[in-house]
Amino acid sequence: MKPSDSISRRQFVSTSASVLGTFAIVSQHKAHAAGANEKVVIGLMGCGGRGTYVATMFAGRPDTEIAYVCDVDSRRFARARDAIEEAQGKPPKTTQDFRKMLEDKRVDAVINATPDHWHALGSIMACQAGKDVFVEKPMTHSAWEGRKMIEAAAKYKRVIQVGMQSRSCQYLRDARDYISSGKLGDVYLVRVFNMMQHPMRKKPAAESAPVPPGFDYETWCGPAPVVPYDPSRRWLDRWEFSCGAIAGDAVHQIDLARALIGDKPFPDTVCHAGGVCALTDGREIPDTQMVTFEFGKLTMLFESALWTPYMTKTPMDRRDKGQLPPNWAFNATRIEVLGTKGFMYYGRHGDGWQVFDAKAESVVAAPGRQADKEHHDNFIACIKNRQKPAANVEQGHYSAMLCHLGNISYRVGNKKLAFDAATETFKDAPEANKFLKRTYRAPWVIPDNV
Repeated sequence: MKPSDSISRRQFVSTSASVLGTFAIVSQHKAHAAGANEKVVIGLMGCGGRGTYVATMFAGRPDTEIAYVCDVDSRRFARARDAIEEAQGKPPKTTQDFRKMLEDKRVDAVINATPDHWHALGSIMACQAGKDVFVEKPMTHSAWEGRKMIEAAAKYKRVIQVGMQSRSCQYLRDARDYISSGKLGDVYLVRVFNMMQHPMRKKPAAESAPVPPGFDYETWCGPAPVVPYDPSRRWLDRWEFSCGAIAGDAVHQIDLARALIGDKPFPDTVCHAGGVCALTDGREIPDTQMVTFEFGKLTMLFESALWTPYMTKTPMDRRDKGQLPPNWAFNATRIEVLGTKGFMYYGRHGDGWQVFDAKAESVVAAPGRQADKEHHDNFIACIKNRQKPAANVEQGHYSAMLCHLGNISYRVGNKKLAFDAATETFKDAPEANKFLKRTYRAPWVIPDNV
């Protein structure tokens, strides 16, 4: 961020309270909400691949306009600006300082497609500035941040839609209705998979590489420590910036599993097994994760490995074709629901669902389609009608929490931990509780009172 691009640095960064508190004041003066026939004006925060893709989809709609592209790395502006201009017929403004976008009263909503460690802080600041938020998954970098986001959405009466677009799939609703009808019998076990092959990364350099011109690396680090600059994507493997594959990708399947079994919020216990096994490239975050969550009589098993080339995601060109069920045994992102009368496979990427009866005979084989457009439709509708969206902030919190709890169990030595839902803390486990909240770097601090 460049202070000259926005209002004075003294107003925003002298203390952590000023960073967030200023926008609490701004929000009191912004009562505008897009009317039924008005275009919803949106700004993009973070224009990497995913952010540019989502913003371009919104830019192509007749009821929305992308007014800003914000990124601390100005080298990313051209691609995002050009794609959005082609989609909507006019270019967005560009700025390295996302606060400039938050000051603009014409902006109704923000797409937050930053790395994990900026999701909560950026979204809370947007809420305080009177903006609705479409935030990419995982919704939070730490467990504590989720409750702060819920509080901010309620306090400032903001809509927060999490980018867990599978929540908007019709075939999810159909499969959930099938389970709730009792046709599978009583469900006591759900298995969730996230199996694929990630590349080995180069070993981290002993010294920091030079920061490229046009990249405000200090602000990119934001609430995290300023570590030596590494031009690779190794931030995905560091606890300071990422929550790893369980939150970065598998949260989709975990969220779907929760939806299928009635949106249970918190488990009674969590226990992680695994660690760094195959990808011994200096990463901190496990490449092998087996997590057991106990919800009373129901057990959820999560299995993830990042070194399995035979486990594959459904190709992009097949995800919206309503195809017949995939080869389930080698489907990387499947869910298995085991009932006393039947067994269900459910696939994330438009893979549909299939049910087998007590004789192991297929009785239902339902195709599916992805729901990116439907998820965006839902967000825009909720901006106008002020209803809760499909992947609202509460569901985003509960699903991200399972990821955080699994990671914390690993970080304390793969211990089984009991969780207190009322306080959202572990019982008699101070060594685990210290991981529920990150240490923030001033001035980028989320205060207790948002």
